[in-house]
Amino acid sequence: MERRKFNTSLGLLSLGALVGCQTTSIGAVNEDSNLSNGNLELNTRYKLSLAQWSCHRMLQEGKLDNLEFADFAGNLGFTGVEYVSQFLTAGLTDPTYWNKMNDAAEKAQVKQLLIMTDLTGALGAASQADRNFAIEEHIPWVKAAKKLGCHSVRVNLWGEGNKKEQQERCTESLAALAVIGADHGQNIIVENHGGYSSDGKWLTKIMKDINMDNCGTLPDYGNFCIAREGGERWGAPCIEEYDRYLGIKELMPYAKAVSAKSHTFDRKGNELSTNYTKMMEIVHASGYEGFIGVEWEGDGISETAGIKATKALLERTIAAVM
Repeated sequence: MERRKFNTSLGLLSLGALVGCQTTSIGAVNEDSNLSNGNLELNTRYKLSLAQWSCHRMLQEGKLDNLEFADFAGNLGFTGVEYVSQFLTAGLTDPTYWNKMNDAAEKAQVKQLLIMTDLTGALGAASQADRNFAIEEHIPWVKAAKKLGCHSVRVNLWGEGNKKEQQERCTESLAALAVIGADHGQNIIVENHGGYSSDGKWLTKIMKDINMDNCGTLPDYGNFCIAREGGERWGAPCIEEYDRYLGIKELMPYAKAVSAKSHTFDRKGNELSTNYTKMMEIVHASGYEGFIGVEWEGDGISETAGIKATKALLERTIAAVM
């Protein structure tokens, strides 16, 4: 991957949850219904993947094992999977674990696309030592992504200080991590995931300043809360929200993946907080090609039912704009 314009000294020291704002389903989705329309001919431009966080309750409760996830996704009609680092920690102590995951994905005939990292430090921390530590914490996941044949590692841009200070610190750290990613054939991509990262203009400036081919974004339909009550990162009511449609439009030129977030549906199967058709029109107009990930974060129905409902809605909206 070409590295352009942005050079930075890593200056690395020695190696010193995603919990979305959930709303309750109004019960419009019949849990026993197969709400997916199956594998529609979506055109070769788009394919559908399943984000592992959609199953986080099943995984946390032991109802679904990480090595079963690829088969679970394949049986629902997905051809790609997106992992979450906290469910893959066995691979950090057992290198053969990645081989087991590769075997499971091959058997399920799904492609392993990316790893979403959490609990890996703050790339925008005030202390240089803390920023260096955060970079080091990401490196094992970059190596894991390569072993799994993924194309990207998703990182968070969280930090300390005012808006400008965080932007400068995150730019430096992200550029350093992108250099490491390029050495392992990996994109380093940023999701709008709370805080200033949910400000489209703030994040696109970072992308422009770094200007590296393997540094990009993972636009998420639903994560545009910049600030919550009490300064909380998750759970508290949102007090400052960025326009989600403007945000997606701004982030799409740098997109290496797309996340179709969902929480609850009306009785016609439409997502209540996001106009999926409008979002898909923005994605389509950007020229993006590749996987679009289903990420169900709702409540009130099973994760399987929520995934099916989201997949069906996404298939309908893709068909509508093609």
